[in-house]
Amino acid sequence: MESETRSPYRWYDAILLRIIPPLSALLIKLLMITCRVVKVEGVDRDTETMAQSGGKALYATWHQRMSYHSHYFSSRHLTIMISRSRDGEYAARIAEWLGYKNVRGSSTRGGLGAFKELVQRMEKGEIGGMLADGPQGPARVAKMGSILLARNAEVPLIPVAWGANRCWMFNSWDRYMIPKPFARIAVFYGEAIRIPRNAKGDELETYLLILQERLNEGARWCDEQFGSERPWRKVTEEGMPERGPLS
Repeated sequence: MESETRSPYRWYDAILLRIIPPLSALLIKLLMITCRVVKVEGVDRDTETMAQSGGKALYATWHQRMSYHSHYFSSRHLTIMISRSRDGEYAARIAEWLGYKNVRGSSTRGGLGAFKELVQRMEKGEIGGMLADGPQGPARVAKMGSILLARNAEVPLIPVAWGANRCWMFNSWDRYMIPKPFARIAVFYGEAIRIPRNAKGDELETYLLILQERLNEGARWCDEQFGSERPWRKVTEEGMPERGPLS
């Protein structure tokens, strides 16, 4: 019983939560502002979609591509879902320093409440953000959460991706990417997906495949913008993305 009620926080978290989030956000901003967006595909589509929806939307990307989006979309103050865990508390505070709003919950704790709150916020005009394959994959395989959120809130679902000529790639489940200082960036906005309020069953599965295809299309497009300038490799490990920069 004691283990069930024990707080996940340590005595020093009260101090670290005041220091680490603003410092982390500052370092992220300092890195990202050195990068330069040189190519954007689909910005007119995005502008038109947002105008038609009255500024309402849900943006979705792959977990692998999260890092630069945390800077690129910060001025839009997206509302995102973050777990109620100890690590989630740090992530939520970093996100707030970067300009994001959040609802707290995950598939294992408070998920339904967070889902409903995010739907309500998007209905009222806040812009949502989701990791289509997060938080733990499989890599580049879309999950149903983004589809259901867009359907219930009746907002367009917009796939987005980025790529860079220089980036770090981590040996994680999805080959997580962070652009290196002064990298050149390509950004992709996919065609918006509009999901009817009464969609269910196989129809939802069809929209899920469309989201997955458009996100992979966007990731490929972004990567290919720098393919002639940087070496690329095939990744043979099962479950890993097909491509990623060497350095």
